[in-house]
Amino acid sequence: MDMHALIAQAEKDCQSIFAALEATELYNTQRVLKAFHDEDIATRHFAPTTGYGYDDIGRDALERVFARLFGAEAAIVRPSIANGTSALSLCLFGLLLPGDHLLSATGSPYDTMETVIGLSGNVPGNLMEMGVSYSQVEMKEQKEIDVQGVLAALRENTKVVLIQRSRGYAWRASLQPKEMQALIDTVHAIRPDIFIMVDNCYGEFICENEPTHFGADVCVGSLIKNPGGGLAPTGAYLAGSLRAIERIEARLTAPGIGREVGSYAASYQPFYQGLFMAPHTVTQALKTAILASRTFELLGMKTTPAYNEPRADIIQAIEMKEPKRLISFCQGIQAASPIDGNAVPEPWAMPGYTDEVIMAAGTFVSGASIELSADAPMRDPYIVYLQGGLTYAHGKLALISSLEKMQKENTL
Repeated sequence: MDMHALIAQAEKDCQSIFAALEATELYNTQRVLKAFHDEDIATRHFAPTTGYGYDDIGRDALERVFARLFGAEAAIVRPSIANGTSALSLCLFGLLLPGDHLLSATGSPYDTMETVIGLSGNVPGNLMEMGVSYSQVEMKEQKEIDVQGVLAALRENTKVVLIQRSRGYAWRASLQPKEMQALIDTVHAIRPDIFIMVDNCYGEFICENEPTHFGADVCVGSLIKNPGGGLAPTGAYLAGSLRAIERIEARLTAPGIGREVGSYAASYQPFYQGLFMAPHTVTQALKTAILASRTFELLGMKTTPAYNEPRADIIQAIEMKEPKRLISFCQGIQAASPIDGNAVPEPWAMPGYTDEVIMAAGTFVSGASIELSADAPMRDPYIVYLQGGLTYAHGKLALISSLEKMQKENTL
């Protein structure tokens, strides 16, 4: 089989979808540009700070830009937050107190969050150890939030309802922000004391709006995913209501200090530039995901989303069915990576995960999911999760690399 011909056919099938993505990219670039102009972003905002970081104009302006883009009252944007899981944990520990109840409206959370909550790993310092209880409501046919089911599961001590936008390591549809509105409006109407928290990882700039535009109390995400545009070297963000952010900032630093401190001795320039690039970079990643979906559909394999379905995140799930096929695919992606292309990924016991995980990620920023990567838990039916891609051209070349490796090893 000629893999170049296969990719060419898949690419031809995707042209009208690509055009729609570019229209969204234009809209979101206009939004980012307006936020920069409204905050009068200038070279002075790139200056580093040390020590306490009082009156850090680069930090404070960046947080105001994020708040504008998310239609939020306030935001926390910090290089000191290690990753998305760290930001989600910070949010939960800020909003929940001993005796409170956390309810997931989208079934099981991402694997690393199970450790934070206390569902697995028995790691000291988890929420359950602190006295927080947990329960979850499954989605309807893995496609939509069961609003009535969530309402029935609310308890008197429920303080946070968690919505995970992305599919994580689950074979389900990711959620458009507008698909969250019915739950958000209903819960807020009967229980205004409850915080609606959205794990927004992998979802920023996919649509023309974010969950906070539809009333979510707080959105949380990583800067080495979508909003960092491939340039942010580290960090994460939280954007939402002042009521939520003021509780979370007390855990970020200390009660009474909050967002007033926090220095960064390197320049803020890559955070600003990455945010400006984010709508374009996300579009490149989406094109790569859609091309992969159509290619494997032509090969008769199951994918979600289908190439012509609406998307709410950058992740493409492909059912490989066999462990050798999954490993071949990931190794092909790694071989086409600009960094560590000679590395050969193998499954291993990655911290925070319940199964062995294989991960292909030859990235400029270590672990950056907005750069092309592929990973999977080694469990039946051996679903691989492809995401990212700084350029569509690289995404296409990496797909050809993987297909040719799979063909050579008779795993296709």
